[in-house]
Amino acid sequence: MRLTVYTDYSLRVLMYVAVHVERRPTIAEIATSYGISKNHIMKVVHQLGLAGYIETVRGQRGGMRLARPAQSINLGEVVRRTEPDMALVPCFDPSNAICVLTPACKLRGALQRAQSAFLEVLDGYSLADLTDNADALRELFAQVPTSKAIA
Repeated sequence: MRLTVYTDYSLRVLMYVAVHVERRPTIAEIATSYGISKNHIMKVVHQLGLAGYIETVRGQRGGMRLARPAQSINLGEVVRRTEPDMALVPCFDPSNAICVLTPACKLRGALQRAQSAFLEVLDGYSLADLTDNADALRELFAQVPTSKAIA
């Protein structure tokens, strides 16, 4: 299974915010740290806010923070929410399930089990699990040159 760039950015934003609980990181700061466009991060942050994962604060001392504890943000839940299409193959989508093999196909069942296993593994992790090495992550973020940011 392959996740979209949007899901990757969503997880990265959550990780960044989770390791900087002592302050409120900004969109520009996160974009610079990852070398990602501010516009992409802005879209991700907006959706993460609507989903209740982060809170944003406007103004001079603005930025973002987690809306709930990192241990209560489940990776499987985030992936399910950020992936627009979890159909691995066309026959997973009922409106597009035209396949001559469907009545006797065992591939579909195998792929469904594989997808379930994938999500089950992610369900076993929280954002806190991804960031329990916060000191090492903060050190890596600090090493990013400011010229790496993409407009």
